[in-house]
Amino acid sequence: MTSTIRRRIAGVAAVTVVGLALAACGSSGPAGTAAGAGSGKGDIWVITDASLNPVQQASIDVSNKGATTKFTLSNYANDPYKQKLQTAIGSPNQPDIFYNWGGGNLAQYVKAGQVADLTAALDANPDFKAKFMPSVLDVGTIDGKVYGLPMQGVQPVMMFANGDVLAKAGISKMATTWDGLLADVASLKAAGVTPIALAGSQAWTELMWLEYLLDRTGGAEKFQSIVAGKAGAWSDSAVIGALSKIQDLVTAGAFGSNYSAVGYDNQGTQALIAGGKAGYELMGSWEVSALNGTFPDFAKSKSLLWGTFPTVTGGTGDAKSVVGNPSNYYSVTAKSSSKTAATKYLVDTLTSDTYTAGLMGIGQVPAITGLEDKVKTGDFAAFNAFTYALVGKAPSFTQSWDQALDAATSEKLLTNLQKIFLNEITPQQFATAMGS
Repeated sequence: MTSTIRRRIAGVAAVTVVGLALAACGSSGPAGTAAGAGSGKGDIWVITDASLNPVQQASIDVSNKGATTKFTLSNYANDPYKQKLQTAIGSPNQPDIFYNWGGGNLAQYVKAGQVADLTAALDANPDFKAKFMPSVLDVGTIDGKVYGLPMQGVQPVMMFANGDVLAKAGISKMATTWDGLLADVASLKAAGVTPIALAGSQAWTELMWLEYLLDRTGGAEKFQSIVAGKAGAWSDSAVIGALSKIQDLVTAGAFGSNYSAVGYDNQGTQALIAGGKAGYELMGSWEVSALNGTFPDFAKSKSLLWGTFPTVTGGTGDAKSVVGNPSNYYSVTAKSSSKTAATKYLVDTLTSDTYTAGLMGIGQVPAITGLEDKVKTGDFAAFNAFTYALVGKAPSFTQSWDQALDAATSEKLLTNLQKIFLNEITPQQFATAMGS
């Protein structure tokens, strides 16, 4: 994930997605330039991902064979990408196809008239449209029109662990309850390792803890109240309780003493968990794909464990609910000089057997229906099957808050959440800062 961005604008698909639904992140790459009119060139901008980028490039290579318009892939580190896109979109330097997180992140560009409406293309290709999980496609749909198409796997957030590290600390299996996790933190700390890897220099990694704790404590409807702007939503007792539990973890030394300097884009947390220096990590399901690109031996080993977020005693949320990103999306810029070719590329590629097999081959579960058997094959069969079932059985899938909220609120949220993790403010001061 990647620093992620998210937001909510009226008309965007519901924040809590019922049934099947899915962010990822990366490092830097070459700059792209927009295609000139009639140039026969097109640019696709994405987030750097050592495992995913080759799959994307392979699909472009196939598309470029014999095509009039030749596409070029340009990739960027997560945070720089967001700034570059905001600056470039609508200008002569914009890409033709751009990676985004759907929801409010996409809606801001749609509202500004900078994104092409793909509805007619889907209506003209009903078999293509029918292959997408409806709830995932919904997050790329704004005011009834489709502006973004899922281009990655479903990405619920889940717990990961290094089984060897847990075993050395006397832990036989991953914690399934909050009290159990706290006990494991104490055991791992005593064993001389960081209990939970956290890229605290990027607040979106910390947000996952608040998202899940609120969901488990008060249920998905608590965040829906926040999105709806209801008075007192931020100061709800479930929010305060979730923030307090985060600070309990910090005080217990769960994240070590240097977490605020650890980054995700430079594989900081991946190095900790893969290198046997941390026991747990809370991250999106894209982590397996990312680990496969940076620490492939660990990614394919039996040492890598995964499971659901712990239950919270007394909590009213459904333990089967998930949070995360329904998918990452490809969209076409409204003023692209290669709009027709860009749309054709998406229709020809995103649900093709080759592309979906490529995703599964790197540990991603495509947002495509009818894959129950196919996800059980390959190097990541067990993980893919777990993820597919996890999302399929979830009564709700809450979109990551920094995607679901407007940009200003998202920025304020992440800033104040970092202060919570640093114990610089209290939960009540957080609620006050957020406006309730």
